[in-house]
Amino acid sequence: MNIRSLTRGDGVVIGAAVVLFIASFLDLSGYDCPSGVDCSRFSSPNAWDSLGLLMSVFLAGIIGAALVIVGRLAPRKVVGLDLGQFGVAFTVFALWTAFWTTIDAGDAGAGLILGLLATIVLAAGTVAGPLVPALKAPLTGAPKPPQAVQPPYGGQPGQGYGYPGAQQQPYGAQPSQGYGYPGAQTGGQPGQPGQADPAQAQAAQAQQAAPQGGAAPAGDFTPFWFAVPVARPLYGEDGAPNPIAELAPGTWYLAVEQRGQGLIAQTQDGRRGVLQDTTGIQRG
Repeated sequence: MNIRSLTRGDGVVIGAAVVLFIASFLDLSGYDCPSGVDCSRFSSPNAWDSLGLLMSVFLAGIIGAALVIVGRLAPRKVVGLDLGQFGVAFTVFALWTAFWTTIDAGDAGAGLILGLLATIVLAAGTVAGPLVPALKAPLTGAPKPPQAVQPPYGGQPGQGYGYPGAQQQPYGAQPSQGYGYPGAQTGGQPGQPGQADPAQAQAAQAQQAAPQGGAAPAGDFTPFWFAVPVARPLYGEDGAPNPIAELAPGTWYLAVEQRGQGLIAQTQDGRRGVLQDTTGIQRG
């Protein structure tokens, strides 16, 4: 569950749900107080005094918003449908009921009017959120890739596998060899450390440059970190049609292999799958 997967449309849905909850405590109907009469003892009922209106408008809209947000954070299916689809149905039903209830009311109060406006925004946010590009943008911007720490003067920058910004060793290349490395050519005559025979030095360079048996050429795929511009599904490597996870904007994922036009990506919890849509990804 990653909060960075929320979009601007989800923010609109959350805000409308909060307004709808507040509206449930306001008066459902208004009244005119005759002159000379103390109306301070009179109070109009709110949604919590009418169970049918509470469940069909206010709680239905709030439940629909919750289903949309939960479906975004943790995608799952119920009876073959996404949770978000159930949420959209709840919000549209709440808008339908609120509209005709307000039309039928003789003197609608603040709670009913504000509830109608909130359900309009709520239903519009759930329906248009996945369609309008402005609402599909991430709610929180993607962070910049971390920069490598500058080494002291004359030192080499620290590099590690998977660090965004670090230069990775090409696939199949041999690690640097030096004094004490297993298999390194120490060379030199006995009693004269550091002086390598030229023939041995050339042989060591040739051995290091030549690819090892069974190793892939240096031009093959090199793992790298990347981020997606919008939320994208990650499918299983077995080709199943249902996604196993959702890659969220603002989070770095590791690409470990090329699969046709897609990538084999690994999530932070260790799950691996196929990212089919790689357009617009940001490499670390």
